[in-house]
Amino acid sequence: MSSVSGKQEPVFDLVRSMSKAEKRNFKLYATRLSGNQEAKFIALFDCMDSMEEYDEARVLQRCPVKKEQLPNMKAHLYKQILVSIRLLDVQRTIPMQLREQIDFARILYDKGLFRQSTKLLEKAKEQALQYEQHTAAIDIIEFQKKIDTLSAVRGVRARTEANSRQVSELSGKIANIGELSNTGMQLYSLYLRLGYARTQKDLDLIVHIFGPVLEKYDEGNLSFLERVHFYQAQVWYNYIRHDMLTCYKYVCRWIALFDRAPHMKTLMYDSYLRGCSRLLDGLFLLRSYRRFVRTLTAFEEEFDTIGSANDNARMISLQILYSNRINRHFWEGTFAEGVKMIPEVERYLDRYRAHLDIHHRMVLYYKIACLYFGNDDYRRCMAYLGRIVSTRDPQIRRDLQCYARILNLISSYEAGIDYNLDYQVRSVYQFLVRMNDMQQVQKEMMAFLKRLNSMYESNFRDELRQLYDRLKPLEHHPYERRTFYYLDVLSWLESKIKGIPVAEIIRRRYLAENGR
Repeated sequence: MSSVSGKQEPVFDLVRSMSKAEKRNFKLYATRLSGNQEAKFIALFDCMDSMEEYDEARVLQRCPVKKEQLPNMKAHLYKQILVSIRLLDVQRTIPMQLREQIDFARILYDKGLFRQSTKLLEKAKEQALQYEQHTAAIDIIEFQKKIDTLSAVRGVRARTEANSRQVSELSGKIANIGELSNTGMQLYSLYLRLGYARTQKDLDLIVHIFGPVLEKYDEGNLSFLERVHFYQAQVWYNYIRHDMLTCYKYVCRWIALFDRAPHMKTLMYDSYLRGCSRLLDGLFLLRSYRRFVRTLTAFEEEFDTIGSANDNARMISLQILYSNRINRHFWEGTFAEGVKMIPEVERYLDRYRAHLDIHHRMVLYYKIACLYFGNDDYRRCMAYLGRIVSTRDPQIRRDLQCYARILNLISSYEAGIDYNLDYQVRSVYQFLVRMNDMQQVQKEMMAFLKRLNSMYESNFRDELRQLYDRLKPLEHHPYERRTFYYLDVLSWLESKIKGIPVAEIIRRRYLAENGR
């Protein structure tokens, strides 16, 4: 949340993000000395905790703080909150525990208690290696080497050589992780800008740049952390290239990795959850209904465990749940049932508005719009599409922005708001050309929509059938099929031809595919 003026206020955002347990712990921490009972920063905390939006005038009115003192007081409060949360979280967060043990070892070292310091560092190194905290392990080993230079006990030389070999090995793993994580992030960034590969040129470029990087790795020789980043990069590499089967193969290995090492789930919950998201998305695109439902059900059962790890884990988990529950309604044609969950999704979007990135908000807006479209509520569909169309940055999910405009055109026609349809078609056409997102399916759709107002009612269904016959063969085309991931235009055309709701068309197909 932000202030009334729209200015970000970090300490206020931090206070508003705290759980009840964290607030209670902070009050205990802050009042641990009797002299702090009436401390000004505690009064500032109480004031901010009572606000829905930051209001500096109200803060100055309610707190015993002068305006010129306020910046320093907010900075002090910010630091004290972080210290109290760190004390609360350190016992359940491995990286924090390791840093704490290194700090303790430093205190013992400075006091000349080298044996105690070494013993503490050895235990910390074992934990670091168990959880593949390679950077922390190197820091610990370097500290051990410093202590060894002051020691004359037997075995120092052998231990120094072993430590040097271990540092070299860990440094190699860190270098691999760095390269693989960079590759994965570059591929993800490419997806955020362009979506799926649109042409052979796109495909050749992706293969030429990223293929050689991934091909040089033998996953059988990689550590847990290296494999996680290798699988992530492979998933995005194949996802963008429309190779959903290979994508599914790697995402299964990604999840299996965590299933074999459950102690890593809470440590790397974000990587695990993203794997679950990609798995569900892959099953949806592969039209593997039974596996999709089983996987979604298993994730719902695991939600209480992973989703309660922290607020960020809960935010990611809910995003995955809502997105895939909506996908299930798309699949089953149960749009009327699906729209009932929209208020709950809106509460989620409102609660995490300051934390959800624009990409994930846009995806949920589009899915909600499609729910309303399938339920024949075209005006509400257009309202959510408007949130995407009004996005200021045209480079964020250009593909989604293009399809939102096409769906908005269809919704305008269905809602009877077609008095300026020609202008809308021209505007959308120009946007598609500017975004370099005009392929055969889009061309056919735009040409059809442009002729809508001039079509005679008597040959309208013939026009629909002709468009359906032209688009149907493109459903499995290597590049054209990406449009059908976003727009179920064939079901819409079939519903217009047969004169029945699009939800009924999808429902019948679902029942036929699943033998019901």
